[in-house]
Amino acid sequence: MGFVDDAKETAEAAATKVGRAVEDTVDRVKDKVDEVKADANVKKAEAEADSVRTRNEMKEQLRD
Repeated sequence: MGFVDDAKETAEAAATKVGRAVEDTVDRVKDKVDEVKADANVKKAEAEADSVRTRNEMKEQLRD
């Protein structure tokens, strides 16, 4: 039974290691998604700011 017990322990250790690797990969993917979303939000905010500046400049020109 020693051989079977050793094999079982080895299989459990391997499964645990694989599980951790999967969790790490999932965390990395989630982090990357959050990063991409944040970049998109920044670009959107910059575009809105440029739009407001342009609109204000046009209004100012019309006032002159």
